[in-house]
Amino acid sequence: MSFAALSRLQQGLAALQDDHLERRRLVLDGTQGVHVTIDGQHVISFCSNDYLGLAADAALVAAAHAALDACGVGAGAAHLITGHHRFHHDFETAFARFVGKPAALLFSTGYMANLGVLTALAARKGGVFGDKLNHASLVDAAQLSGASFARYRHDDLAQLEGQLAVSRVQDKIIVSDLVFSMDGDIAPIDALLDLAERFDAWLYLDDAHGFGVLNDGRGGLTERARSSDRVIYLATLGKAAGVAGAAVAAHENVIDWLIQKARPYIYTTASPPLLAACLIESLRQIGTGDARRERLRSRIAQLREGLAGLKHGSLMPSDTPIQPLLIGTNAGAVQLSQALRARGLLVPAIRTPTVPADTARLRITLSAAHSAGDVDQLIGALHDLV
Repeated sequence: MSFAALSRLQQGLAALQDDHLERRRLVLDGTQGVHVTIDGQHVISFCSNDYLGLAADAALVAAAHAALDACGVGAGAAHLITGHHRFHHDFETAFARFVGKPAALLFSTGYMANLGVLTALAARKGGVFGDKLNHASLVDAAQLSGASFARYRHDDLAQLEGQLAVSRVQDKIIVSDLVFSMDGDIAPIDALLDLAERFDAWLYLDDAHGFGVLNDGRGGLTERARSSDRVIYLATLGKAAGVAGAAVAAHENVIDWLIQKARPYIYTTASPPLLAACLIESLRQIGTGDARRERLRSRIAQLREGLAGLKHGSLMPSDTPIQPLLIGTNAGAVQLSQALRARGLLVPAIRTPTVPADTARLRITLSAAHSAGDVDQLIGALHDLV
């Protein structure tokens, strides 16, 4: 007996494969790093978000071992029952102090944090105004919030101003990536704050890729944004911080409201306390990580200088560890990624719908753990292949 719904799925999967859009998981053996074993092949990885090389850092590993004896493995309950451990509490206090905000709240993932913030603050009487290149989790959160949702062209503040001017909703929230995850550029924070002040809106900034890297590790906020009560700041903690989760920092009343109303925070078991213990150590490492950040800046400059004369394809403008090499077609990006993989270099092809049509690219991400030789090897291979 035929099963029509399953047949449609099978046809859809075949179409994805034909359009070079099929995605497959890679299996990592051992620890995360720049030299890893993927599907049994030793490669140099240029696709990790471990920007400071902390994911397997000895100090964080030691913190995890010590925490196991103090708290065990699982949290055992939601935060509002008995799952809120001293480690969670101490990390939130330390994080808020580190980023210069009055209070903070720890979520299990960045996706849950974005969903929690926007559904708690916007709801049906609110309006969300988002950059078109925002991360998918921000788009999904806006759509699920029940608020009206307007998207403005990337960094087009004139269009955003027009949308804010005609809006009659009670609560407005301007939402933007701080470092855009596929382009690597930085949002115009103070200009967005100007509009937030003019139209009495919140400004919610997702700094998934700037925390730990920018401004001595404290993230991409300007000092003006750091001191503003209307700015809500998110940092994900599985990238430069090397662990897992996400933290939202804001005015104390915002955090209190999220504790009461953010359903993804309320109705889920708390993350393992040992991860919060690791994050406390991660903050210490980030705070004293100037040498790591200097190495990272050096690798970024090396890559950009080395690829400046590439015959075909060009790096998009970016001063961050995200260095996109624009290719154009999905097939071209996939083929180049596969050719690099054959040389032991792991660089992912990013295709639609993650990026707009005809802007498929290689998304090169750099780490302080990369050596100059690692980057030279990638530069040489790209000059041979592109």
